[in-house]
Amino acid sequence: MALSERAQHVAAEFDFPAEDLRKAVKEFIREMGEGLEKDGTELSQIPTYVTAVPNGTEKGLYMAVDLGGTNFRVCSIQLHGNTTFSLTQTKVAIPRELMVAKTSKELFSFLAKQIELFLKAHHSDHYFSYIRRRKTFSQAEGFKDEEIFNLGFTFSFPVHQIGINKGLLMRWTKGFDIQDAVGKDVCALLQTEIDELHLPVRVAALVNDTVGTLMARSYTSPGKTGTLLGAIFGTGTNGAYVEKLSKVTKLINKNDAGEFDKSTGEMIVNTEWGSFDNSLRVLPNTPYDAELDEASVNPGIQMFEKRVSGMFLGEILRLALVGLLKDPSVPLFRDENSATNDVHSTTQISESSGLWRQWGIDTSFLSICAGDSSAGFRMMRQTLDKEYGISATSAEDAEAVKTIAAAIGKRAARLAAVAIAAIVIETGRLDSSVGSKTTVQEGIEPPRGAVSSEGKGEVPEEEVIDIGVDGSLVEFYPEFEEYIREALREVPEIGVDGERRIRIGIAKDGSGVGAALIALVAGSANHPIETISESY
Repeated sequence: MALSERAQHVAAEFDFPAEDLRKAVKEFIREMGEGLEKDGTELSQIPTYVTAVPNGTEKGLYMAVDLGGTNFRVCSIQLHGNTTFSLTQTKVAIPRELMVAKTSKELFSFLAKQIELFLKAHHSDHYFSYIRRRKTFSQAEGFKDEEIFNLGFTFSFPVHQIGINKGLLMRWTKGFDIQDAVGKDVCALLQTEIDELHLPVRVAALVNDTVGTLMARSYTSPGKTGTLLGAIFGTGTNGAYVEKLSKVTKLINKNDAGEFDKSTGEMIVNTEWGSFDNSLRVLPNTPYDAELDEASVNPGIQMFEKRVSGMFLGEILRLALVGLLKDPSVPLFRDENSATNDVHSTTQISESSGLWRQWGIDTSFLSICAGDSSAGFRMMRQTLDKEYGISATSAEDAEAVKTIAAAIGKRAARLAAVAIAAIVIETGRLDSSVGSKTTVQEGIEPPRGAVSSEGKGEVPEEEVIDIGVDGSLVEFYPEFEEYIREALREVPEIGVDGERRIRIGIAKDGSGVGAALIALVAGSANHPIETISESY
């Protein structure tokens, strides 16, 4: 069988036709409902205690910190009230010994010290005036609310959230192992160390990065009704969306639920959709998916993520290519002699090539494949040679790899559309009278943009369904959004008219700007500091 024919055959294994797409959307909606009613479901549907999204008119100076892994980031965000902001930030590596310290105090006192250093470096006037006021404090005078920074704490480890600024650490990941912190409120641990240093900082909110993406998008590019969904399609994938509070019955019926603002009638829910359909009722399952899952550190878990996110797409491609190489009848990276190769040399695969190693092909290679329209696929062939030790590949080899890589990328985008479509349908946003509550309800300057569709005119702003996305796939994979939109049009409840109303925009820096905005919502009863931050 010719190489191109075999490549087409493998690519066809990744087809995700409209009928399967529609079944998956229905199953996603079913699992959404199940997750809102009870714990322990495949879609976790975690209440975040955040009850409103910004609309771009918010003002003030807020702080955010991000403990995402091996680095700790501290930043201040000046919200200018016109959908723009200024950001000042520093980043420091976490010393290895603190990642495995005997006590949580060692780590959290280090974090508080970084906050102090940041305040001295970037907000010294405010810091030192606060210290002076502390020394002259009188019971009658008290402290001014505006002297306290409300801080959003992005903490990228599993926590059981019991309030907007309360969350119990479930377990450490990413190389951290401090046992005495497990089961404790991480916000309280940080606040204790902040207070010991007498810093003018209040930990106002515990932040999930996906919720931050939603908030950042709603501030910088909002629709009249506020952003519906914040989604990450990068190394991992997840989404958070605005849900009617009345549907979050597992929170409403909980005796030990923390306090939250009920006046908006809404709550942002963190879906944790990477675990959608772990039972494989509707998800596609090729031999390559099964092999990847079996060799992973968490077999049977995060099955949606393993088909959609950047961590796994390169490995799926590698397994498909290795499968072809195991068949001696397939002429992939094989030449009878130099005359059969358009570069007049026989292809060689290095023994150390990433092709032979688990995770040996990076997902960025799929973006290179998708974007290479050069004669004879020159960019792909150079990458195979320099990055993956496969020399003198033929144009036919490159075309076969491109065909398979394109099928894997397109399937990932169509699966991403399943989650987006399900949330748009389940929340009733296709009824243009439905929209998210925002933190401020006044008019907005500048006015928000409208969605347009070529040849079909503009969509009225009040009918726009705004979605914020972040991550390497949506940023760098060519046509990822176009594939999503193609799939959305195939969902009957959305169709061509519904797809036109969906505005998808990049939401940058959710862990910084988004965290600050959540601190704003959480500390809305307090006045933010009205000073101007440095801006980069």
